[in-house]
Amino acid sequence: MTTDALGDIEKHAKDAMLKAVENTKRELSTIRSGKATTSLLDVVRVEAYGQQLPLNQVASVSAPEPRLLTVQPWDKSLIGAVEKAILASDLGLNPANDGTIIRVPLPPLTEERRRELVKVVHKLAEEGRIGIRHARTDALAKIKKVEHVSDDDKRRADKDVQKLHDDAIHQVEAVVKGKEDEIMEV
Repeated sequence: MTTDALGDIEKHAKDAMLKAVENTKRELSTIRSGKATTSLLDVVRVEAYGQQLPLNQVASVSAPEPRLLTVQPWDKSLIGAVEKAILASDLGLNPANDGTIIRVPLPPLTEERRRELVKVVHKLAEEGRIGIRHARTDALAKIKKVEHVSDDDKRRADKDVQKLHDDAIHQVEAVVKGKEDEIMEV
């Protein structure tokens, strides 16, 4: 192995850390804050055509107002199934349909519920941090095993991996801070 191997290890570590950051962002986007976001309904699965389909495959979801989502099924015969799926989800939402479109008003969050959601955000963020740390640990172990490379190159690679780790952790912290502010905003 040569210094090319060190570069490959660093690239793999960077990819794994970015994947952990993106996964954390995606997980946090599904947490309900005071504002309506279309990703809120990503977890809803609708019984349609004899199978369970994600909501976004049977309807378009939009957020015309800060506290309202609208869901418009492409097939009008599915409006009841979509409404039922939203009700059955653990999101605590009460959809209402007018025959062509489903309106999903978002009730304001209580202070207690906001605090619970912040705890969930921190738990998900910690899972992201753990993924980032695993990528770093894996990369550092591989760097130590590389042969025919100077100790200086190994130390430089260690520092580069640590910098990638620090940057990824900082990104997760920034996302968590933003989501926490969004949830606690009244």
